[in-house]
Amino acid sequence: MIQRAMGFATYYSLMLFLVLLPLLAIAQTTNNGRIDVNASLIAADNTSYWLSPSKEFAFGFHRPENEDRFLLSIWFEQIPEKTVVWWSYEKETEFSVLVEAGSKVVLTTSGLVLRDPQGEERWRSVLNTGQVDYAVMEDTGNMVLVGPNSDQVLWRSFDNPSDTLLPTQEMGFQGQLFSRKKENDFSLGKFQLHLFDNGTLTINVINLPTRYIHGGPYYSSDDNNPNASNSGVGLIFDKSGDVYMLRKNGDKSPIGSGSKLPIQSSDYYQRVTLDVDGVFAQYYYPKKSNGNWSTAWLQPINICSWTSPIGSGACGFNSICSINDKTGRPNCECAPGFFLIDPNDPYGGCIRDDELNYCQKDAFELETRKNINWPLADYERYGVSYTEIECKDSCRDDCMCVVAIYNADGSCFKKRLPLSNGRYGSDDRSVSFVKVRKGGRTSPSIPDDEVPNLDKDKKERIFSVTGSILLGTSVFVNLIRLFREIVPIYGGIPPLISLSQYGISCVNQTKSV
Repeated sequence: MIQRAMGFATYYSLMLFLVLLPLLAIAQTTNNGRIDVNASLIAADNTSYWLSPSKEFAFGFHRPENEDRFLLSIWFEQIPEKTVVWWSYEKETEFSVLVEAGSKVVLTTSGLVLRDPQGEERWRSVLNTGQVDYAVMEDTGNMVLVGPNSDQVLWRSFDNPSDTLLPTQEMGFQGQLFSRKKENDFSLGKFQLHLFDNGTLTINVINLPTRYIHGGPYYSSDDNNPNASNSGVGLIFDKSGDVYMLRKNGDKSPIGSGSKLPIQSSDYYQRVTLDVDGVFAQYYYPKKSNGNWSTAWLQPINICSWTSPIGSGACGFNSICSINDKTGRPNCECAPGFFLIDPNDPYGGCIRDDELNYCQKDAFELETRKNINWPLADYERYGVSYTEIECKDSCRDDCMCVVAIYNADGSCFKKRLPLSNGRYGSDDRSVSFVKVRKGGRTSPSIPDDEVPNLDKDKKERIFSVTGSILLGTSVFVNLIRLFREIVPIYGGIPPLISLSQYGISCVNQTKSV
């Protein structure tokens, strides 16, 4: 009888452990944010992480949306979005380090070391000197590695930013931020914020993967500082929420303009981020209630007005950039007859929707658009004596011509692929003629054998969810029945699992066997 009871108890304990397993994935509490050497985290869903003392920031593994792999990151822990503010990346390439489930980061005396399940090193916090005694996840969102001397800082996440700065964070000479490729894709984007040794802060479009800068910057701190002798010495984000360039003489040149932070800025989470659309903006979020990130200011005011002789411009090739009057953000849409290369990436550029023969006149027509232009993409120009009809006919008869632009002064410009620096402007009085397939635009076709059966998919999902619910319910009911049988037999809850450590209290029933 006792042997039978022990068998039931072991089985029950194991099953109860499996039921409670998701509850085990909780934050690892630390002593004032302190992490000791040999502490580790494992990449998995609902895994543990290291918290700051205020529990406002967390350090651990984040799995981006629609991604099977994990990213070692720091994020805002107390808001539903869990907004990521830092992630691990390769120093030389700036590429994010995505790792498989089961990968492990360990705090060693030589720094944080990230290894994949096969034991291969994928990333480490490079130290210039010294050995790590412990680490601290600070309330500022800064992960700090400390040497034997408590004031000896060996490495900081604040010195290795990704796309975001936080209050109390500063950026010195050669400091950089890089945008993400997409909101949930932490690959290197095409926008770069850089503080040069001459004290100039710029935001540029770069070529991937070489990071070659296309043309001049679309934002420069020197635009507001004509005195070169009073150049900048650092980009400062102070604890009150002000973001500015600190000058040699102590002057503070604000980066943002427009809206201001709420008066009680300490009641809000704050960040400044170089976003996927190339805009550098300051955000705030209420600490005491759920809400959304609100924009305090952004730079530049109109990124669409920037042009470069090399590259695609603010949006991708064959796109049109326009500014949203309410948000100040750029909208990127495809030129007539084109569609997005990646439907989930409006900034990634567009391609033609079909194989249009620009020489076959009966296959295309010229669509007329106003106030749209693609500056610097010209290969031919006609003088001011041209008429609008002549400009249009000239493009129709030219196999190389994709777009013709007719200006109010009578000039005509012809453009070939790819179209670059596309933009819309209400003050642009030009007329565009774009070659498109006759009869209207077409969408990329999907072979019949690749078209999903929506009704079938819905049914399968319903049956799958229903089956999971029924299975989960039956397992739970069986556990309850087993619980009622075992507790009287065993004389209480089996000792394999202590429920009190999970905050669950039970009244033991005792009965002699």
